Amino acid sequence: MLILTRLVTMVLVAMVSAASLAPAESGDDSMLYEAAFDGDIERVRRLLASGAPVDMRDSLKRTPLLLATQADHVEVAKLLIEAGADVNAKDAIRDTPFLYAGAEGRDKILRHILATGKANLKDTNRYGGVALIPAAHHGHPDTVRILLETDINVNHVNNLGWTALLEAVILGDGGPIYSEIVRLLVDAGAQPIPDRDGSTPLDHARSRGFSEIVSLLEAGQKT
Repeated sequence: MLILTRLVTMVLVAMVSAASLAPAESGDDSMLYEAAFDGDIERVRRLLASGAPVDMRDSLKRTPLLLATQADHVEVAKLLIEAGADVNAKDAIRDTPFLYAGAEGRDKILRHILATGKANLKDTNRYGGVALIPAAHHGHPDTVRILLETDINVNHVNNLGWTALLEAVILGDGGPIYSEIVRLLVDAGAQPIPDRDGSTPLDHARSRGFSEIVSLLEAGQKT
């Protein structure tokens, strides 16, 4: 029931997020939001030069950097970051440019954010998870690899009692992508922390018939 509730919640959040992705303001104050979301780098540059606040927010508390990150406009995001945009600015649903880039595999933007040295690796999303957890859940092995190069806590437990390793098993499909993510996490020191029902990642992998992941987890426990 917990897993079903989590999946339904994620679907509803995704639907709301998709419906409200575009800037939620109109008028002069929205120009920087619109330019960032549209990927219009020259317009963004002009607006910043004219004094537009780099961290202005729309009615959903999203900054231009978050909108550029959501739309995956790498050069615009880079320009905003260089202009001093707050990489940890939270919107109304607790997303930040850093957390969103990690969760959705915006790897080029993520690297620019991490290069500032200002990303809050301990920050959590609306589920209480650090960036590594949704990166693992959403099947982004390259993103997982990037985040594991930092001091992020590989064994962080979110509000549902799940780690990145548990989410990669429970919410993955057991295929090559999720097997790679599990391998990366195990190699980085992910522990077999059980869920609130006492089931470990290995228990979940066995119950789902994920043979390759079972082998990876068994080998990890022997080392």
